[in-house]
Amino acid sequence: MLTLQTIKADPNFVVERLAVKGFDGKKIINDILDIDAQRRRLQQKCDSDAAELKKLAASIGALMKQNKKDEAEEVKTRVAEIKEATKELQQQLEKSEKDMIELLLTVPNLPNSEVPEGKSAEDNVTVKTGGTMPQLSEDALPHWDLAKKYNLIDFELGVKVTGAGFPFYIGKGARLQRALIQFFLDSASEAGYTEVEPPFVVNSASGYGTGQLPDKEGQMYHVTVDDLYLIPTAEVPVTNMYRDVIIPKAELPKKNCAYSPCWRREAGSYGKDVRGLNRLHQFDKVEIVRIERPEDSYAALEEMKSHVENLLNSLGLPWRILRLCGGDMSFTSAITYDFEVWSAAQQRWLEVSSVSNFETYQANRLKCRYRDDDKKIKLCHTLNGSALALPRIVAAILENNQTPEGIKVPECLQKYTGFNIID
Repeated sequence: MLTLQTIKADPNFVVERLAVKGFDGKKIINDILDIDAQRRRLQQKCDSDAAELKKLAASIGALMKQNKKDEAEEVKTRVAEIKEATKELQQQLEKSEKDMIELLLTVPNLPNSEVPEGKSAEDNVTVKTGGTMPQLSEDALPHWDLAKKYNLIDFELGVKVTGAGFPFYIGKGARLQRALIQFFLDSASEAGYTEVEPPFVVNSASGYGTGQLPDKEGQMYHVTVDDLYLIPTAEVPVTNMYRDVIIPKAELPKKNCAYSPCWRREAGSYGKDVRGLNRLHQFDKVEIVRIERPEDSYAALEEMKSHVENLLNSLGLPWRILRLCGGDMSFTSAITYDFEVWSAAQQRWLEVSSVSNFETYQANRLKCRYRDDDKKIKLCHTLNGSALALPRIVAAILENNQTPEGIKVPECLQKYTGFNIID
């Protein structure tokens, strides 16, 4: 969440930047400032009463030594009155602090100055493209037909066992999944990321830490009996490794990668764009997460973008990078770059990665901090990115690499699959 200091430093600037995300923040920012003023008045009164209590307590002892018991009793009565009043003040102070947090949690992160204005995906800006567009025959098949033809993925069986959006991967389809996961993990390790295998369910504190709660509560699967959530991305458990942690400056940056299955309810999704692997409720993904000093985080963001770009080049897929506009960004992000690959048979771009810098927004919720050279405790910057999400990568590989002889496997995957063609 935004720090109170950020809001108080320039409320008008905060309101202006929130408007880039389509968020009308004038009233809520004013409400936050009003509660802060009330909180400070209450705190000053509590501090004043505490100082008076200290003086009165000292005077009681002096009066007793002087055998002025009646005066001492009067002072004791005054002490009791102040203590009772202080209890009420403390309750009001706790309520104002709770109200403050509840309001701050409803305010999105401020978009970086480079974020373009816009309301939807149509307003995103293409910043880079790469790869070669494949030339397919007129009878080229979409990936869901290829999956059936070569017995790679069984969507109907997934519907029977679980429901729509939970496919079975079979034979070489399963082997291709495993190959991609290992290739992505090995590539991340070579780039200096430490691999972790996190839990695949998290508690609500973790959801709040990275901003999935309360913003995306309806999109997560909730294990109600134990009040746990199936993770929508490994970002959640991996970033929460650093919740309530003060990191020595010398240990920064923290660079982690993790494979996990991901679960998303995708409530409200429908239509042609959800067919096959285009949109699933369960899918596999390798995530990269970084904890950085503020002055280093944008250089780290560029490194992460280059890492994803290299993966797509290795896979031989045509790609483009989009800088998301304010209206298409997530609640918690300061800036996001989406990577898309070209699906030749579908004739459309498919999102396969989002790389984001959250600046201090997540870190403030997480209390993820570091100790600087001046010994001061400061908030870190957090970043994450998909490197990569598998379903649409698989869709593009199957469609773009289809030939009369079968589907060619990208060379970088062949040592993992053990075969170079799917036939």
